[in-house]
Amino acid sequence: MTKRYLLLLVLIALGLVAWVSIPSDLSADSSSYVQETRNFNTVSRDPLLSSDPAQQIWVDSVYRALTLEQRIGQLFMIDVFSEKQGEHIANAKRLVSNFGVGGIIYSKGGPQRQHKLNSEMQDLAQVPLLIAMDAEWGPAMRLDSTFAFPWNMTLGALRNDQLVKEVGYRIGEHNRRLGVHMNFAPVVDINTNPKNPIIGNRSFGEDRDNVGAKGVALMQGMLQAGVLGSAKHFPGHGDTATDSHKTLPTIEFDKARIDSVELGPFRQLIDNGVASIMVAHMHIPALDSRTGIPSSISENVVQDLLIDELGFKGLIFTDALNMKGASNYTSPGDIDLAAFLAGNDVMLISENVPVAIKKFKAAYQDGRISEERLARSVRKILNAKWLSRQPAVSSYRLTEDLNRRVDSITYQKVATQAITVVKNENDLLPFKNLATRKVAYLQLGGEDGTHFYDRLSRYTDVHRVTANTLAKVIAELEDYNTVIIGVHKSNANPWKSYKLSTKDLNWLQEVARRHEVVLDVFASPYAINQLTSFENIESIVISYQNSPMFMEASASALFGATTIHGQLPVTAGPFPALSGLRIDAIDRLGYAIPEQVGLHSYQLARVDSMASNIVNRGVTPGLQLLVAREGKIVLDKSYGYHTGNKARPVRWDDVYDLASLTKILSSLPLIMQLEEDGVFNLDAPISRYLPELAASNKSQLTLKQMLSHYAQLRPWIPFYLHTMDTVTNRPDVRYYRSTAQGPFQTKVAKNMFIRDDARNRMWDSIVSSPLRERKEYKYSDLPYYITQRMLEGHYNRPIAELANSNVYQGLGMSRTGYHPREWTSAATIVPTEKDDYWRNQLVHGYVHDQGAAMLGGAGGHAGLFGNATDIAKLMQAYLQDGRYGDVQLIQPETMDKFNTRYYQSDEVRRGVGFDKPQLDEVGPTCGCVSDSSFGHSGFTGTYTWADPETELIFVFVANRVYPDASNRTLITENIRTDMQQMIQDAIMQPL
Repeated sequence: MTKRYLLLLVLIALGLVAWVSIPSDLSADSSSYVQETRNFNTVSRDPLLSSDPAQQIWVDSVYRALTLEQRIGQLFMIDVFSEKQGEHIANAKRLVSNFGVGGIIYSKGGPQRQHKLNSEMQDLAQVPLLIAMDAEWGPAMRLDSTFAFPWNMTLGALRNDQLVKEVGYRIGEHNRRLGVHMNFAPVVDINTNPKNPIIGNRSFGEDRDNVGAKGVALMQGMLQAGVLGSAKHFPGHGDTATDSHKTLPTIEFDKARIDSVELGPFRQLIDNGVASIMVAHMHIPALDSRTGIPSSISENVVQDLLIDELGFKGLIFTDALNMKGASNYTSPGDIDLAAFLAGNDVMLISENVPVAIKKFKAAYQDGRISEERLARSVRKILNAKWLSRQPAVSSYRLTEDLNRRVDSITYQKVATQAITVVKNENDLLPFKNLATRKVAYLQLGGEDGTHFYDRLSRYTDVHRVTANTLAKVIAELEDYNTVIIGVHKSNANPWKSYKLSTKDLNWLQEVARRHEVVLDVFASPYAINQLTSFENIESIVISYQNSPMFMEASASALFGATTIHGQLPVTAGPFPALSGLRIDAIDRLGYAIPEQVGLHSYQLARVDSMASNIVNRGVTPGLQLLVAREGKIVLDKSYGYHTGNKARPVRWDDVYDLASLTKILSSLPLIMQLEEDGVFNLDAPISRYLPELAASNKSQLTLKQMLSHYAQLRPWIPFYLHTMDTVTNRPDVRYYRSTAQGPFQTKVAKNMFIRDDARNRMWDSIVSSPLRERKEYKYSDLPYYITQRMLEGHYNRPIAELANSNVYQGLGMSRTGYHPREWTSAATIVPTEKDDYWRNQLVHGYVHDQGAAMLGGAGGHAGLFGNATDIAKLMQAYLQDGRYGDVQLIQPETMDKFNTRYYQSDEVRRGVGFDKPQLDEVGPTCGCVSDSSFGHSGFTGTYTWADPETELIFVFVANRVYPDASNRTLITENIRTDMQQMIQDAIMQPL
């Protein structure tokens, strides 16, 4: 009976044949994961021993079953690239099957390829292989199609070590899902040298205690996920300007410095049960005076310092033995033997394993390697294998499991909490006074900053500088008082250069001399070391990485959507390590992944699918959809095209005719402001404000009655019909001209001008119109013609100007207003209807509502254009008791007053201006929202609703009247309220 067969029987008896998989719950994409509890003994000084007696039974059995050659083979870990084929793979398989190597470190490749190869390798192994990876920021460090977590330097900026532990747990889950038992992380080198070419962003920073605490947290997170960690690069690779991959660095510090600084994090990791430590290839004269001796083969460093003095009992790995810092060493196998004799347990990536094994065997036979010494290392390796055992890994949904929503949530939390402000003169951040702030964005650094710019533009109008010379840049910035300069460097890997070009440095200083500047660096903090002066830069922000999430998080933070409280991991410019200002949020809308605010993504996906479906069915050519909860936007997406010809896709910044949403987005906030100022009284007769109504049948009507649609007013008056030629059924030439001339100055549409006195005729029609006989709820546009006259009369300014200055500018609603052709390009305006009954043209950039059009495009009831993002800002202000950002638009008591049903006993569902949920089975909502909720709908297909109890906002913007108003499917199928129900169903129920 062969020894391989005997070993197999032992493994079967102990139930340890299957090694590679994860618990089934980890394949689900959810924010809640069952954290597998493993019996690691992290309290003991020996991190490889557990309290389970089965461990030593297994280790003893396996060790006794191994031949000398097999025991020696366990000491070697070879590198395998799943991206390679042919001889590379064949040689690796030979080393596993013929020489019994103990482990594999997987390098570049892909997850599916690695899974397949790993299964083949484990099948060939006589003893299950210990599988490792360099996955410092996750398997993405080596594998394509996998999730990249933030770099250590970024994690070093966090003040929350628990979040670092969460990152470690996620990285551990990914490793475990791949069948990886040990991750060569965390890097706990203290990067005190900005010129370090190989550590840099891989380090948590330059502060000893911060590096140690972060390293412990990351290691504990991985361990909780069932993956062993490895602290590196002992005794510290942070303060060197050379790369040990290319040469042997020399560390000139004395032992006292090394003991007090570099060894600090390693002590912390050892005290907290780290399973292994990797020894670096460095020459450290203070620890070993022999010329050119790498620390990895120095007995003084490994045995005397790490094992004896620090008392480390875990696995000790050499750094890769094919690195130039180690491989410039006599003949193959010699450095492996020297490393083992120095105290290392595992020889990582030997240049020639067969030769090394022969030399180990010879050394054993001539007494240089004792049985006790060999057993010490092999038993450690076997103990590590027992601790990290797991059932077989499935390839099903492997790529999906390595790119989960929960990973994005963790990443986003890091991006938000890491952002660091080191300078903020005059409290420039977060941005306030948006009404007077003219913002431009200048991109430097050579990499794309589009995600940053796009997110900035969600908060206010931001001009993107396009000039390509300094003179042109200065000229282009002349009209702007605030310039955001984004320094965008490569995010491909942490070794990419963070340095700015001479041109960038010059542009930065010249712009800063002339403007108020916020410098936002999407790169290593060391980038600002190049600046010769900080005097003219008002605010300096370090955002660390140029990934989409970091750019988006930083943009939101600049506008106060989140609190900024990161810390510098390293000294940068004049700003010391661990410094960083706290910049409190000011309640502007931010962005989140649904689960972060208690919504199920898979439920919201139904809303997304429905939106795509209705566009495909032609219910509307296109639409914008937005969902927010707890002040965070979780769905903000555009669908379809402007029109049926599908020439232009809908974008987030396109503007739609908002129709009757104008009532609550324009007229209502203006009325509320004057009511709380005491100018208007909800219960006073409107003739007090409009004396011309004193003799009319409307003299005693009140604002409360009118805005509750309980004033017996007619629903509407078809004013335009009275201006049509009854014979030709065309606009009467007595009222219209094709060009502006004489008394025909009021523009209705393209090449269509109406008599200026048409406004007065319309008003006379309203004044003389009869009241409805029965006093009951009846929706009417007429109250908003009346309130428009009240507002414009009080301010002596048109409503378009009032809404812009009193509401939109302060809230950053730069994509909202009347007369859109005056403030945006026609290409960004979504056409409304092919009018063949009055204007006889495509209504594009002019209000669809006929009455508002006859007023010149701006009515109290219609005429407003805008997008979903801006609508959400005002709805959020309503939810926040009238506050948004630094603006208190209205007072809380005013909001309460207008969001009240005063005539509910008379079956009037409306508040004052706001629509409210139905009182019976029929109404404007899904019937699933709270009684305190409010909103409005619009004829063109628009809809918005907010619920204070769930803190939900829903915005739906469409042009369902294209090509004409007979397209009523959106209404007849209750599509908007069905979506509302889906959003409500997405709310996670508390456990």
